[in-house]
Amino acid sequence: MVEGFQRVFAATIFFGTEQQPHKTPVMDLARFHFFDRMHLWFNNRDEAHGPAHETFENEIVLSEAFYREIDEHRIPVEREAVAALAHTPGVLDFYMWLVWKSWTVKGRPASVPLVAPNGLSEQLGSAEYAQPRLFRFKIKTWLRQVKALWPECPATIAPERDYIVVRPSQASPAIKARKRSGAI
Repeated sequence: MVEGFQRVFAATIFFGTEQQPHKTPVMDLARFHFFDRMHLWFNNRDEAHGPAHETFENEIVLSEAFYREIDEHRIPVEREAVAALAHTPGVLDFYMWLVWKSWTVKGRPASVPLVAPNGLSEQLGSAEYAQPRLFRFKIKTWLRQVKALWPECPATIAPERDYIVVRPSQASPAIKARKRSGAI
């Protein structure tokens, strides 16, 4: 886990484009990192705890550029759904992908192949499901779990079972409307 945090902290993301709108060569590149600072405590269950006065508070400071990117591209994720799926990382990843995909789809539904280059298996990084039929079964199971938390989830598996169809969710976002309480 420690090495995983170190890799994420050291990661720099590069973006670029080769689009040439006016047939003039252009290079448009950007990069940013996720965090400015991380202060994380790790302990083994076998290790004794520190002195009673010592506090073990974790702190993660996002970089300004990463924070702005997140803030400018918010998606309506339900906090209770994330908490409910916290113990199942695959389903949580799938839920987050569905919320993002359905929120960003405009107009016609998006059809995403389950197992293909740039398909859902690659987008979720599920290399462990090398057999397409196993991945299809896993997605069907995960979709059932997501719909238990988000009944209006606008995703279905196509009858051919080769792709998932995701419709726009602006009319039924993943976040629940909060009831307002107050005196009348």
